[in-house]
Amino acid sequence: MEATRSRYEPVKTLAELYAKTRNPLDLIFTREDGGRMYGTVVTHQFHRLLDQAHVNHRRFDDLGHSCATLLLVQEVPARVVMEILGHSQIALTTNTNAHVIPELRRNAAERMEALIQER
Repeated sequence: MEATRSRYEPVKTLAELYAKTRNPLDLIFTREDGGRMYGTVVTHQFHRLLDQAHVNHRRFDDLGHSCATLLLVQEVPARVVMEILGHSQIALTTNTNAHVIPELRRNAAERMEALIQER
């Protein structure tokens, strides 16, 4: 019989992390008892982790913007990025990350050119 994984043992995939941390309120950050953790607590703990890693302070919201940028540059569809970030409308995702659009257009043009030259 396979040993059960400890609650604090590292996970290998995001899907595994999601399944392990899922809670009835579908919250991302919770207290030990599963209750809601307030934003100021999350921000304080985030800044403490940045200090320990000797990284300059960033706004916690910047993590979402960075995530969206990295996903879009890897050509993950904007609709999927929207769902990952929890945006209610795709316009919010694309407008917030408009700085990535020129690079995506350039990549699309290069792929189209390669396809045409192939034939």
